[in-house]
Amino acid sequence: MTSLAPTEIRALEEALDDEYRAWCTYDQVIADFGEIRPFSNVREAEGRHIEALLALFARYGLAAPRNRWPGKVARYASARAACEAGVAAEIENAALYERLLAATQRPDLLAVFRNLQEASQQRHLPAFRRCAGRRPVP
Repeated sequence: MTSLAPTEIRALEEALDDEYRAWCTYDQVIADFGEIRPFSNVREAEGRHIEALLALFARYGLAAPRNRWPGKVARYASARAACEAGVAAEIENAALYERLLAATQRPDLLAVFRNLQEASQQRHLPAFRRCAGRRPVP
């Protein structure tokens, strides 16, 4: 097993923390407003993203950080406000993954980071944009 550089470990930790935060945020929206789309679909996808990152922690023999986000995420006054926040979060996610991609040359880390960035930008962001544009303000 090849050990990771400290910058690669930090990149993995940062990616996992971001995915944990996203999952908890979308879970809170569902708790507040019900099983509404796109939150239910994106929460499920965030769970898969977490699993992909946890597999990398296991592959490299690293202890994965615990999820620090339950009960600590933002809450929104309306589903529309949550959709708008989802747009902002997915835009920030693109910048995060650009930075994390620069932290490694390892093919396995690059593949996971690229897949997560692509899911965010190609599927989650458009879904939240549609959501923000169509939901009436309750």
